[in-house]
Amino acid sequence: MWVSLLVAAVTPGFSLLTYFYLKDRYDAEPVHTVLRLFAIGFLLVFPTMFVQRGAVLALGESPFLFSFVVSGGIEEFLKWFIIYFMLFNQPLFNEPYDGVVYSVAVSLGFATMENVLYAFAQPSHPLSLLLRALLPVSGHALFAVVMGFYFGKAKFDEVTRSRLILCSLALPIIVHGMFDYIQIAFPDDWVWIVFPFTAGLWILAMILVRKALERSPFRYVFRDETIKVSANGQ
Repeated sequence: MWVSLLVAAVTPGFSLLTYFYLKDRYDAEPVHTVLRLFAIGFLLVFPTMFVQRGAVLALGESPFLFSFVVSGGIEEFLKWFIIYFMLFNQPLFNEPYDGVVYSVAVSLGFATMENVLYAFAQPSHPLSLLLRALLPVSGHALFAVVMGFYFGKAKFDEVTRSRLILCSLALPIIVHGMFDYIQIAFPDDWVWIVFPFTAGLWILAMILVRKALERSPFRYVFRDETIKVSANGQ
């Protein structure tokens, strides 16, 4: 039973990570780098829990403060901190979509550990794990797409870099906070609100993914090589 629970808990995170990783069709990041970031996000849950506990003791359990500060604020800041100080200035970060891949890897590692703890902390029905895959796990991935998109823009725009870096932190906090606040403030009807909200986030994420890929400096190189291969094939 515990093996089944573990597989059910980790599958959504790995599936979403694979999906966003394979979207990078121009210059895919090294798999070991992506998995390392996933592992860092996985372990990040534990210090985050301690920080959040201290924040709750200091600020109380106001739904607004919990959603936008304790949950959204602390979690997104720690993910942002890892990407900014570990990877933003590295040569490996060489196209806008890399920001999305890195942010998604850390966030889905975090979400996967949360899912594992949830599965083993209380009796979990497969339906409840499916619901978590559709909402919290995918939610973390979508918040990360927003973060990574603005990281990617900031990397290649020196003029407005400071503003874009701020957006890469502030916007995921706002979206994450709204996601949590819906569930806390509307305990009876939250499902009817959060599903359309999540669907809207998916639409936004796909738009941002497309825009990030369109800005890749390797896009035209990739297209030229494709044309050459086609010509040689003829």
